[in-house]
Amino acid sequence: MADRRGRRPRYHHGDLREALLAAAEQELVDKGIEGFTLRGAAKRAGVSHAAPAHHFRDTRDLLTALAAVAANRFYRSMKDRQENAEKTPRAQFVALGLGYVEFALASPALFGLMFGSKRPDYAAAELSKPASDAFRLLVDDIAALRDEDPLATPDGRADIAAAWALVHGLAELLIAGRLGFLKQDLEGDLECAILRVINHIVPGGTAAPAAPPDSSQPTSAG
Repeated sequence: MADRRGRRPRYHHGDLREALLAAAEQELVDKGIEGFTLRGAAKRAGVSHAAPAHHFRDTRDLLTALAAVAANRFYRSMKDRQENAEKTPRAQFVALGLGYVEFALASPALFGLMFGSKRPDYAAAELSKPASDAFRLLVDDIAALRDEDPLATPDGRADIAAAWALVHGLAELLIAGRLGFLKQDLEGDLECAILRVINHIVPGGTAAPAAPPDSSQPTSAG
């Protein structure tokens, strides 16, 4: 954005990078991953098309940084849910799944960038670190449920894969609006409906109430 004399604003060190990331996020929401360009993000941020070079080498570099922002929010969404849940293995796992789905529903464009695009550099430290931290939450929760390291055995690794795939699939189906048969449950109490589904996919556990103990909602699925 220019000032009254037509000059572009001068950014302090670090401000331009944050402005570009904010603009990139909105550009992704509006244009999708296929329509995303570095030039478009720069224009949205109100800077010249050459300005991003101060912080990002190319479009992939900017998308990698944006994916890192997403991964940190994703981790925080799950961690916040766990911090406010009971400290039992089952409750912690269910809270993790709820935080996972909540992030996906709140930020579908960022969720898609993290899991459905090959454009970011997933080996970059700024992205691989929060992604690994998020994965470790899942591993640790399943370790608590199994009372052993799930990465050490084929069955444990299968539990990790199954839990991740099922929660991720739930998120994708909700984003796509493909769970019409759950419409009554989802519209009645979205959180309770999600919790009910996640309760059915806890690995290594026995049957448990379909809804959290403090819920006043019906416990049977529609």
